Amino acid sequence: MKRGTIMDFESILRDAVAKKASDIFIIAGIPISYKINGVIQKQSEKCLTPKDTEALLSDAYKCDGNRDIAKFLTTGDDDFSISIPGLSRFRMSTYKSRGSLSAVIRLIAFGIPDPKEISIPDEVMSVVNKSKGLVLVTGPAGGGKSTTLACVIDKINKTRNNHIITLEDPIEFIHKNNKSTISQREIHTDTEDYVTALRASLRQSPDVILVGEMRDFETIRTAMTAAETGHLIISTLHSVGAANTVDRIIDAFPPNQQQQIRVQLSQLLQTVISQQLIPTVNGKLIPAFEIMQCNGAIRNMIRESKIHQIDNAINSFGEEGMISMDNYLIKLFKNNHISAETAVRYSINPESVGRKINS
Repeated sequence: MKRGTIMDFESILRDAVAKKASDIFIIAGIPISYKINGVIQKQSEKCLTPKDTEALLSDAYKCDGNRDIAKFLTTGDDDFSISIPGLSRFRMSTYKSRGSLSAVIRLIAFGIPDPKEISIPDEVMSVVNKSKGLVLVTGPAGGGKSTTLACVIDKINKTRNNHIITLEDPIEFIHKNNKSTISQREIHTDTEDYVTALRASLRQSPDVILVGEMRDFETIRTAMTAAETGHLIISTLHSVGAANTVDRIIDAFPPNQQQQIRVQLSQLLQTVISQQLIPTVNGKLIPAFEIMQCNGAIRNMIRESKIHQIDNAINSFGEEGMISMDNYLIKLFKNNHISAETAVRYSINPESVGRKINS
């Protein structure tokens, strides 16, 4: 990008792809910026004006088949995806900031990545062997959950003769029918909301249902009901760690229902994967995981409201494919992927990780 100039919208997308950015920031008052390997970098000396961002986002809506911008202008928030043939897909999150139109754009490759090439371990991919129950992938926004889910769905698609229904807001990775049949539905475009789509999906002969996010009580309750009927439900939560995830699900219900939910969840929950993206020593990003597989001991802890014991259980059952986030970070450090400082900074218990690294 030339210093002091502003490119048109599609040129920005092409420039970001060429520079291997993960996100684009279009915000009035600052230059156009890209996030590259976890670092936000300004791409020009010229700050965007409100008129600049309005013009760029108007072009963005035209790229999505002349998507109606009126709802966004009224509500101040919108999410959708666009596709540029031969380039990439892009997840748009548009919003108003101090009255100006703004956007953060996530870049999404057309193809599904190879799990091994992006360092997703076999213990994570083993969830494709589950045939029923609830599998959760959790972590902060931008932590790589969507990519992990895409890899899991892709492997199921290639290895099982199933009907896979995905409910997404918006659709990111495009899956082609392989050994399985896939129905991808976008919230607000193909269906009204997660709850409506999830209830309808139970009448559509599903084997696997991907719920993009369990964001409220009704979605959580409906997902658990779907899992009870013998389907495999895969979803996400913005929670950190298996114990926090279990607590969050239970706390979503009224107090007088929580004991019943503990019993129900102890029977349905199969795996909780928590992840975050960590900067490596060579300036790239690598995922770090906590993996909890529900065995008899952990099911008892959930049922008996002993959630605080789950972290210790994860450390005790490594031979069953479980690992804590802190031990995964130490493993990345020992394999020379990340620095000691990075391991400590991203750990759950920094003092403990620091002692183990120094010893």
